[in-house]
Amino acid sequence: MRDGAHEDYVEYVAAKIPALRRLAYVLAGDPHRADDVVQQTITTLYVKWRRARTADNLDAYVRTMLVRTFLDEKRLAWARVRLFRELPEPPPFVDGGAEDRQVVRAALAEVPPRQRAVLVLRFFYDLPVEEVAAALGCSAGTVKSQTARGLATLRRLLGEREPALKN
Repeated sequence: MRDGAHEDYVEYVAAKIPALRRLAYVLAGDPHRADDVVQQTITTLYVKWRRARTADNLDAYVRTMLVRTFLDEKRLAWARVRLFRELPEPPPFVDGGAEDRQVVRAALAEVPPRQRAVLVLRFFYDLPVEEVAAALGCSAGTVKSQTARGLATLRRLLGEREPALKN
């Protein structure tokens, strides 16, 4: 890269890494996978920097790249490889009177990736339907239906934990 493009890239990425890691962590539910998604995103961004930096909304452009990187990773064969025969036991739930962050995060990790991406962008990032549709490359109607399905799945998962809490 010439004419200050490299410095612009480094400055932009250094400023945005915390936000990118936060988004990736909420999507992936695992700090290691989140770091992998961010690394892949910023590597792709470096390759496409000349075009990316001319985007009307660079943050939205990079956020879209990150979400698509996360979704594409889930489609790859290696993403289905399990290192354990059985998943480790989840930590015991301590009733604090209200749903705490870890319970919601665990339930969100069970939601299918595309629905999870829609829920995170709509409710965690408070993006309007049209921006989420643009980020995911789908229609506004698809975002609405994925939101409804994702919320229904999340409610079901959180509801399944409730009877166990009362015992």
